[in-house]
Amino acid sequence: MPDKSRYVYLYLPSAVDKARWDGLAKEAGVPLSKFVIEVVESKLAEESDFMPRGKLVKEMGELRSENRELKNDLKQKKIVLEKYENELKRYRNQAFVEDKFEGARKYNQELITILKRGVTIDSYKLLEELGIDPNDTDLVKAISAQLEDLEKYRLVTSTQRGWRWVG
Repeated sequence: MPDKSRYVYLYLPSAVDKARWDGLAKEAGVPLSKFVIEVVESKLAEESDFMPRGKLVKEMGELRSENRELKNDLKQKKIVLEKYENELKRYRNQAFVEDKFEGARKYNQELITILKRGVTIDSYKLLEELGIDPNDTDLVKAISAQLEDLEKYRLVTSTQRGWRWVG
């Protein structure tokens, strides 16, 4: 005699679903109850990290909070990095801003690389590609001085459409 305390009543969404499950169980050569048990057990075995919904919701909330903190931290680090990069640009271009500079000047390698592409590029696009704010007068002045020097050395030429590498 079957033990009634072990029964589970399952209400499927439709008669078509029940027929489909019956068909799959027959193909497997087992009764529907054994088929359902096997499918459920195999799925539970795959997901050994099975957690109740409450725990999942709590964990998801904690992960969202951690994600938010990490985003804020990353945002702050990007701001600091941008500040340092601007300061580095200013430092590297300082030799071209000073009128009475003595010594060797090192040209902006990024500027040379952009110009060597062989296409004519206007000053605003050049500043954009170099990541320089057009309102930063010192950096703009330094880039202009470099371009003028390169033009004196006949490495670049100034056209109506912008600057072009000829060197």
